[in-house]
Amino acid sequence: MIYPTRRAILLAALGMPLALGLGLLAPGWWLAGVAWALFSLVLVLADAFLGKDRHRLEVQTVAPGVIGAGRSAEVLFKLAFAGRGAPSRIELALDADARLGASPRRRGTQLRQGSGLASFTLRPERRGERLMQRLWLRWRGPLGLAWKQRVDTLDRVVRVTPDVQGVKDEAIRMYSRDASFGMRSQREQGEGAEFQALREFQTGMDPRTIDWKQSARHAMLLAKEFRTERNHPIVFAIESGRLMCEPLAGLPRVDHALNSALLLAYVALKTGDRVGVFAFDAKPRLMTGTVSGVAAFSALQRMAAAIDYSMEEANYTLGLTHLSGALERRSLVVVFTDFADSTSAELMIENVTRLLKRHLVLFVVFRDEQLENLTDAEPETGDDISRAVIADALLREREVVIARLRRLGVQIVDAPAHRLGPELLSRYLDLKRRDML
Repeated sequence: MIYPTRRAILLAALGMPLALGLGLLAPGWWLAGVAWALFSLVLVLADAFLGKDRHRLEVQTVAPGVIGAGRSAEVLFKLAFAGRGAPSRIELALDADARLGASPRRRGTQLRQGSGLASFTLRPERRGERLMQRLWLRWRGPLGLAWKQRVDTLDRVVRVTPDVQGVKDEAIRMYSRDASFGMRSQREQGEGAEFQALREFQTGMDPRTIDWKQSARHAMLLAKEFRTERNHPIVFAIESGRLMCEPLAGLPRVDHALNSALLLAYVALKTGDRVGVFAFDAKPRLMTGTVSGVAAFSALQRMAAAIDYSMEEANYTLGLTHLSGALERRSLVVVFTDFADSTSAELMIENVTRLLKRHLVLFVVFRDEQLENLTDAEPETGDDISRAVIADALLREREVVIARLRRLGVQIVDAPAHRLGPELLSRYLDLKRRDML
């Protein structure tokens, strides 16, 4: 496609007043206006002819196949004109799914010896498959009067998956510090610990580990060593209903839950435990079963990415009853959900109580910093006071629900969205250290 630039339009427009003046002073010169328009058109065509041919441009696309939700990535275009006479600048526009969050919408890049690079930033905030459809390119001729435009069909699919890279380094650091739990003998004695061996009692060891019968037989103090059990089932129960799909800190709550769950899954698989994912809204949506081994992490991540956004209200009775019936062994059940008030949380508490009869329940609470900021902000108007009162009431009801869960024996992780993963991982390692799994 060829069309005039702004310079060509201004050139044609500047000749019109001159031609009009000549036509008024000398009517015989009225053809000067037509001649000027034709002259401008000829210049535009000449510029288009002299400009680099559209087929001489080679474009290579380097695009990520997978991006974590909420994380930025770059799509890179390598541009090269064959032969001499290449333009010094080229402009590009990327036609992509709006949910990919491509920016900028249009950009220009300088070419050196006919080659250059151009990049666009992608920042998707929702999971799913997204499409980059077309790439628009245009450049001017040597006179700057004609645009030459080309449209390349891309049809590149980018899969937006749960993101674990943001806090993965911290998770690995925490794991490297505490990775020994479940992998070597521990001296702590607790519920579920397996007897490993006897060793001579030393200062600093727990006196409760002394085996008095064997000590009397060998005439020396002997203590029991215990090996922390492995192969514990850990199930992430993720509610994907309406409240969990509302945004918090730039991402839907369900995505924060998935990121945190996958971080813990990575560490749990490395320590020898088994991990599964269960998702529900108005009814059960996903049940992966438990898997073991680090090699299973990528498959677990793909299955978790299939959890869709829902606008339905969560049915805790159906969802948690289905989960309880599917669990054959005592498990650590990590529940990710949200609630608007204490009344809407009644059914949730009732069904969590049933789970506690056989399983250890870890309840993850999203701390809403926006509500906390509303209550802490200094009011300036009547509306500010109303918002602060409502926010304070919501926070109080939330604390009531958390207190009830604690009294029932539920383990609680209460953290802001950006700290949810590390806090959950820290609590898991603490439970493992105390042999509560």
